[in-house]
Amino acid sequence: MSFLRRPKIEAKSSEQLVLMRRAGLVVGETLQLAREAAVAGARTGDIDEMAEKHIRAQGAAPSFKGYHGFSGSLCISVNDEVVHGVPGERVLRAGDLVSVDCGAIVEGWHGDAALSFVVGGREEARPEDLAVMDDTETALWAGIAALRHGERLYAVGEAVEESVAAALERRRAQDLSVEYGIVEDYVGHGIGREMHMDPHVPNFAVSGKGPTVPVGATLAVEPMVTLGTIDTHTLDDDWTVVTDDGSRAAHWEHTVAVTEGGLWVLTALDGGQAGLAAAGATFAPLA
Repeated sequence: MSFLRRPKIEAKSSEQLVLMRRAGLVVGETLQLAREAAVAGARTGDIDEMAEKHIRAQGAAPSFKGYHGFSGSLCISVNDEVVHGVPGERVLRAGDLVSVDCGAIVEGWHGDAALSFVVGGREEARPEDLAVMDDTETALWAGIAALRHGERLYAVGEAVEESVAAALERRRAQDLSVEYGIVEDYVGHGIGREMHMDPHVPNFAVSGKGPTVPVGATLAVEPMVTLGTIDTHTLDDDWTVVTDDGSRAAHWEHTVAVTEGGLWVLTALDGGQAGLAAAGATFAPLA
């Protein structure tokens, strides 16, 4: 994927950001419900059905349903599935590492976010799964914290990569033998009236500065980190992306608005206040 071109980032008005926050809240709530429903023995198709009902009950529509023919309202990716897992007959088991991606539309404006968790809770998890899950979330917030108006967009990917590299060193110092790979074929993106808009938001260091970030920018930051290779392939369903070596993966994402005073994480239920504080960034909501 080339990042040589420098598309302009579309800026949103304050009124538009408030509408996107409404979509973001629907996404954040739906992800919490999906995590609660993802118990051992649950079918991914049933979780998806619950999510669609909740999204529509809020007066919103699922962004993913019917998108280029996708059949679900959620992407539910399990273990070696990195992204775009199709909900269906799969039954979850204790210890599965699951990533859920959700999008919703309110009055034509999109929100998009993802989280990862282990079925049965942390006590059921392998140490390496907890490590990649937690370290990918930390890298997400590092990338978000690198967003600043008037600065270059590609600082996001540099911050994500630096965070992942530092986490790997810490894990090895803790005598946890892990390898991390940052997936390069799938990246973050602009978002607004469409779910996927320019520009690409890489999760790794690339050459060049990228476009300058304006006040009113809305971007989806979404690192995907594996416990092995960065190489992936798509299954016969033409959607589900899995690691070539069978290693497990984690995926975290938020839709973020850049405001005059700092950042507003539109898909975080608290607006990103806690995560931004931990990452050293300024929380600056409009409402």
